[in-house]
Amino acid sequence: MNTVWKHCKGWLFRLFPHHLVSRITFWITRLQTPLKNPAIRLFIRAFDVDMQEARYAEPEDYASFDDFFTRPLVPGARPIAPGAHVIVSPADGRISQISDYASHRAVQAKGRWFSMRQLLGGACEYGRLCERGKFATVYLSPRNYHRVHMPMDGVLKEMVYVPGRLFSVAPYAAEVVENLYTRNERVVSIFETELGWMAVVMVGAVNVAAIELAWEGMVTPAKDRTLQRKKYPGLKLNKGDELGIFHMGSTAIIAFESPEVKWDPGLREQQPVEMGQRLGSAVISPARNFEVS
Repeated sequence: MNTVWKHCKGWLFRLFPHHLVSRITFWITRLQTPLKNPAIRLFIRAFDVDMQEARYAEPEDYASFDDFFTRPLVPGARPIAPGAHVIVSPADGRISQISDYASHRAVQAKGRWFSMRQLLGGACEYGRLCERGKFATVYLSPRNYHRVHMPMDGVLKEMVYVPGRLFSVAPYAAEVVENLYTRNERVVSIFETELGWMAVVMVGAVNVAAIELAWEGMVTPAKDRTLQRKKYPGLKLNKGDELGIFHMGSTAIIAFESPEVKWDPGLREQQPVEMGQRLGSAVISPARNFEVS
């Protein structure tokens, strides 16, 4: 896609009725009609979806298109990289960015940055999480498995719903839409881990009809589209546990405040990854004496 066309698409999306189209998608993908079987077959062919790893292989096994899109996998289809301090990919997709961030700024794409403070909806009382650390962005394409899992063990402390637009998060959009991830609707989950504070951010996008969390149910579409913060007394989730579901599309971002996190060398932008695949690890200093409570 040439640069001029990328920018044209970016400008057109500013005029696009993001939420209206996404709500229509929400309704259509839940219809239980005979048309859903040919629609699923067409989607499988168009996006080369691997149904051998799906728990249910036939379109007839799914009540609706959304049921198919959020399909679970057969047990063992995504081995979780072992190791107490090994960090794994939260989702299937491609690495958009994997790097450090500092002065509360993280790389969105070449020449573009976003504010980690804004991304987390102002949840900046968690150590250095808003200021500096390590982050990774994984883009989920239509063909991918659309469930998001824990990158490592953690205790849930807060969920933040941040209202916003629903721009596309495809690779071209990250290049041309300024502050893409902080402009889009998103759900932030803050965890306490052995490495310090960790955030998992599920970023909405056009046609993302809903974001669902394992402990909360459907968070979007939200009835009250204002910033909402909800504290938790402490819910333990283990590495590889299901955290949430994208009902169509999108992007997951993970961030760690710990300087001890080291991303594995060789990981590159646009590299395909699978949920549970090792992304990096950390060596905990004996003097740190940090325990998950």
